[in-house]
Amino acid sequence: MPNIISSDIDTDRLTMRCSRLEDFEESHALWSDPQVVQYITGKPSTSEETWFRLLRNVGHWQLLGFGYWVVREKNTGRFVGEVGLADFRRDIQPSLGGSKEAGWVLAPWAQGKGFATEAVSAALRWTEERFGPERVVCLIDPKNEASVKVAHRCGFREFARGTYKGEPSLMLERFPGSAQSR
Repeated sequence: MPNIISSDIDTDRLTMRCSRLEDFEESHALWSDPQVVQYITGKPSTSEETWFRLLRNVGHWQLLGFGYWVVREKNTGRFVGEVGLADFRRDIQPSLGGSKEAGWVLAPWAQGKGFATEAVSAALRWTEERFGPERVVCLIDPKNEASVKVAHRCGFREFARGTYKGEPSLMLERFPGSAQSR
């Protein structure tokens, strides 16, 4: 089992830490919001689906030494969302090639404030420090203009377009040394 070195991250405005049991209700509120999942799954998550997502997030940390962080506003402790990296082993063409996959989802109140860019940039820096320089990918619905902008600000560039679970997807990649917000 990987040795998890400190995975907590503090940025200017945010704190990021691994998921805990007490995050379930806020996570479920996030994932069951139709506005939040509009470009992700297209349907609000049930309590059961959110539970499995929480277990998957914790499992990533335990098995792989990386995963998703729960993001909170530093000054208030308010739940911002979830940001991180994963190995979902997606059945998609072209293949993501075993690269870590970045992802982010924020509560509606937190969108448009630069929190996603701040958290994703911090997660990418942590990943490079922990694992060294490597390619990181992300998969985004082409209609999700806000997430595409976050990806570009964090140094991701499109390398392909594909279809995942019947929906069109932009496939983006980021290589070490790519420009990203600090």
